[in-house]
Amino acid sequence: MEIADIPGIRQPPLPQAGPAGAAEAARKFEALLLSQALNSMFEGVSTEGLFGGGYAEEVFRSMMLEAVADGMASSGGGLGIAGHVRAQIAQYGQAQEG
Repeated sequence: MEIADIPGIRQPPLPQAGPAGAAEAARKFEALLLSQALNSMFEGVSTEGLFGGGYAEEVFRSMMLEAVADGMASSGGGLGIAGHVRAQIAQYGQAQEG
């Protein structure tokens, strides 16, 4: 049985192949690392106060930090590893081709 055979379940689109796909995968990887670093940095920040705290604060903070990390990675102001990851993906693709 395939995932597509289950009613109501759609298979997500496959990643784009080639240089554009490698660049997008590298950017998403860098955003993931940035998000993890930002979450660690903000763990100790107090949310107590008039508008802070609670479960909603935790969820919102996580979503906000993911968006910040994605923006940092997209603008090129991230960790600077996306280029290296992209090059490794390209090298792997070339080795698979021949």
